[in-house]
Amino acid sequence: MPITLVHSQTPYLSAWRSYKRPLSYHIPRHWQAWLQDKGSLTSRLVHASDGHFRVRVVSNKWGIPSPSEAQALSLKPRQKAIIREVELLCHDQIWVCARSIIPHSTLTGSLRKFKDIGNKPLGALLFKHPNMTRGALEIACLKQTHSCISHWARRSVFYLDNKGILVTEVFMPPMSSVSPADG
Repeated sequence: MPITLVHSQTPYLSAWRSYKRPLSYHIPRHWQAWLQDKGSLTSRLVHASDGHFRVRVVSNKWGIPSPSEAQALSLKPRQKAIIREVELLCHDQIWVCARSIIPHSTLTGSLRKFKDIGNKPLGALLFKHPNMTRGALEIACLKQTHSCISHWARRSVFYLDNKGILVTEVFMPPMSSVSPADG
């Protein structure tokens, strides 16, 4: 499923909610562990796929984040950022569609390398950074237009040297057959 079917729709811009225990009864049990995990999703996917993991870059270019994304990063309206959209594949199936927003103000000093990392997994670089902290997890259930298909998604801001990068991860149907304990 192309990432544009997930990210280009109006529901993608809907309100995100903080992940809190009282909301967990609305989330299917299978997805709860994936959504609330604060570790490296990349590491979990590599493990769950026995190393049959790769990143396919769909887009990596300057653009205007959505109002919701700009708000999450405390950006001014219409402020440009690198918008990176990728598919995380395990066994050549799309397990996760990810979208990262990297503001211009983040791309200074040693963080300039995040402007274009090619097919390297962003998560691996984020979790290796010595001064990384992760903001609160937010979740959403995204519904495809003209379809009953929905996808659970999460997002959070990663702070590297106090500079933010917003990472959104949308879990795709092939993951529903993988036990969260496998990752």
